Amino acid sequence: MTDISVATGLPAAQGTTRNQWLVIGASSVGTIFEWYDFYLYGLLATVIGAQFFSGVNDVTGFIFALAAFAAGFAVRPFGALVFGRLGDLVGRKHTFLITMSIMGGATFAVGILPSYASIGVAAPVMLLALRLLQGLALGGEYGGAAIYVAEFAPAGKRGLFTSWIQTTATLGLFAALLVVIGTRTILGEDAFKAWGWRLPFLVSVILLAVSLWIRMQLSESPVFLAMKTLGTTSKAPLKEAFGRWSNLKIVLISLLGAVMGQAVVWYTGQFYALFFLERTLRVDGATTNILTAIALALATPAFVLFGWLSDRIGRKPIILAGCLLAMLTYFPLFGALTRYANPALYAAQAAAPVTVIADPRQCSFQFDPIGKNKFDSTSCDIAKSFLAKAGVSYQRVNAAPGAVAQIRSGTTLLTAPDPATMSGKERKAAIAAFQASAKATLSAAGYPDKADPAAINKPMVVLILFLLVFYVTMVYGPIAALLVELFPARIRYSAMSLPYHIGNGWFGGFLPTTAFAMVAATGDIYYGLWYPIVVAGATVVIGLFFLPETFKRNIA
Repeated sequence: MTDISVATGLPAAQGTTRNQWLVIGASSVGTIFEWYDFYLYGLLATVIGAQFFSGVNDVTGFIFALAAFAAGFAVRPFGALVFGRLGDLVGRKHTFLITMSIMGGATFAVGILPSYASIGVAAPVMLLALRLLQGLALGGEYGGAAIYVAEFAPAGKRGLFTSWIQTTATLGLFAALLVVIGTRTILGEDAFKAWGWRLPFLVSVILLAVSLWIRMQLSESPVFLAMKTLGTTSKAPLKEAFGRWSNLKIVLISLLGAVMGQAVVWYTGQFYALFFLERTLRVDGATTNILTAIALALATPAFVLFGWLSDRIGRKPIILAGCLLAMLTYFPLFGALTRYANPALYAAQAAAPVTVIADPRQCSFQFDPIGKNKFDSTSCDIAKSFLAKAGVSYQRVNAAPGAVAQIRSGTTLLTAPDPATMSGKERKAAIAAFQASAKATLSAAGYPDKADPAAINKPMVVLILFLLVFYVTMVYGPIAALLVELFPARIRYSAMSLPYHIGNGWFGGFLPTTAFAMVAATGDIYYGLWYPIVVAGATVVIGLFFLPETFKRNIA
């Protein structure tokens, strides 16, 4: 039993070392399960896009799949408000048992959901609803687990103890990767894409049962029990956290000066890099998953390293240094990723760069929300649509008004058909002939249809992915301890959960969709990197001047 200090009325001791490690282990296992559930969708975005958004063109379908992925992040702040309030009113333990049950049920349901081919538009609508449930649940899970562990941790070790919770996101992704890799290997790629992708979702029900049983063995946080005994819990935690400027100011500083940058570094390193390999560089899904899993396994111990280090030198310098390094090196690292993952593509881009020369008024944004636009109404759209489907990076140069669009690769110049001068079968035949000619020209220039598995420099790809995840460990390892220490115990669940999930749910969760839309709009495969670079840079500046250091604070 926890003793209560006569002077403060709060816990004088926070349990034995054995009990502390039991708390860390049980909390981490449950959180790993929730991240496993949440990230399965991200890993299978390409397959899910084909299953649930097959009524639209390929580019739009993939962006829709990413949008549904982002939808789960969009509602995380609302989950933070609902479950944060509950956690401050009734306790940490009971709240994250509820969130786990919701997450597990929604994940299992994805595995039995009919596809677009079976029930039409109802399929993506139901998928979106399940993603929203997952997002709501995750909005309440993370804050509860981080606070629960921090409130058991002894002073001077909160960074170390909570860093184990920080590993759970990566370990959940790693576990999902292993299950996906194993299923793909056993079933084969064709069977996996047809129906085997459902199995990783279905087996989650077993993990749910185990995780719930483990967490039910835990007692309530000693800090919360002490507040409850003394009657000092907040009766209106949301109003107190966000209705008082003294607290709201810290919420805003923590969001803009820490979490916002942490989020974009995290999602660039662990998701955008994965999507970039598979979608842009055309590395096959199994190889992408294996290389990413190796990098995650190598980098994961650094979460604990930086959590431990933050107990000695502070949370702020480590988080801001990670944001700064990411901001300065993303362009060269992703350029190197192209060079080593798809050397043929890298060489072709250098030797025969592609340019679209067109009247800008004829060039539309290649995104079709209703799946009816074939992008064949102007010569510019015909040229851009072909390059987008081929995964070829290009630059656009403005031509004179009314000029017919052209594609230039190296010294070769191809003129796209002008649909305004044709109709019916003639237009269709002209477009098909142009696409065949353009494909042959790009092939002759060295542009590959997909990455050659034998040509991939796997050690270098793993090294680059490792560096990207290493930045993640710098920004994410200390963030839980920082957020717990910023807010008083009576409103801690509500106050820390909202900025965390706005940052990670919106700034981070929308990153893949936003970045790929930026690429689609410009044709430059690296243009999407400006999003995390600008956001991380803003966090460095705001955090440097406004974010307080917290590692020596008392959190009782």
